[in-house]
Amino acid sequence: MNKHFLNKRLAHQIGIAGLVPFCLLAIACWLVNVEWIDAFLTGQMVYSVITLSFLGGIHWGATMVSADLSARQTKRALLWSVTPTLIAFLSTMVHNYHLALIAAGFIVTYHVDKQVYQWYKLPEWFIRLRLVLTCVVVAALVLTLFGANLRAFN
Repeated sequence: MNKHFLNKRLAHQIGIAGLVPFCLLAIACWLVNVEWIDAFLTGQMVYSVITLSFLGGIHWGATMVSADLSARQTKRALLWSVTPTLIAFLSTMVHNYHLALIAAGFIVTYHVDKQVYQWYKLPEWFIRLRLVLTCVVVAALVLTLFGANLRAFN
């Protein structure tokens, strides 16, 4: 594994920067004119789908560069690598539950990452960072869901 790609500080900075849209869209659903909420819900959904798909791609790339994986691990990792994208796609099909399904997708993806990150010889801080990022993302999605629904019915 190329050590330049494991820059802890840069990974943290980029990860936290990636949270900004989640948080701003969640806040917007509580503050903006109710007529605009659909646009912010759509933005949250689109950004969530893209981000969850990216998390699957981590496994695809890590599998390609990990020479020490067994055949079984390789097969499992490659099969898993497309699963977050499928969850993300399916979440776009269930309109009333899309944010709940995508939040569940982030939680499941974190738990799988926690089980297999050592296969790729990733450092311990990677999974701690993933936990923090996942918690903020799920909280933002829940706040978006509640903010949009509470305000739409008032």
